[in-house]
Amino acid sequence: MADKEPLQNKYSLVKGAARRARQLQSGAPPLGVSNSIKACRVAQDEIRVGKVTYTVSAKLQSPV
Repeated sequence: MADKEPLQNKYSLVKGAARRARQLQSGAPPLGVSNSIKACRVAQDEIRVGKVTYTVSAKLQSPV
């Protein structure tokens, strides 16, 4: 995320963790140690400790 606060809101956390979980399921190696083997939980743990960052893009507005 671009902000200093790593968790802007729960929705952005879920979106970031889902994208990372898909990477893990596709064969990407985990970036840290986790107590779980489930990709979603591993992704959440990686985000929480700061090993994975993600950005929230600004909403695009269509021209009038």
